[in-house]
Amino acid sequence: MGCRKRAAKHQLLRVTAVEGVCVPDPRGALPGRGAHLHPEPACLDLAVRRRAFPRAFRLQGALDTDRLRGFIEERVSDSSP
Repeated sequence: MGCRKRAAKHQLLRVTAVEGVCVPDPRGALPGRGAHLHPEPACLDLAVRRRAFPRAFRLQGALDTDRLRGFIEERVSDSSP
């Protein structure tokens, strides 16, 4: 989504919109339309800058991505040595 690079589904993070907030859905169990992106801060930044989330979810206006950003940054810090 953000960087537009292709990847296998298990390498991507599913994201859904819940009441105007982008919510990470690592298990893919939340209802509704989903979008996929690499779980990397750079990919998230590109998606936000390109306004990809409102288009992907077919919603008007900006969406809050703070919760998603926190999830991705926590994952990156956990996986780094």
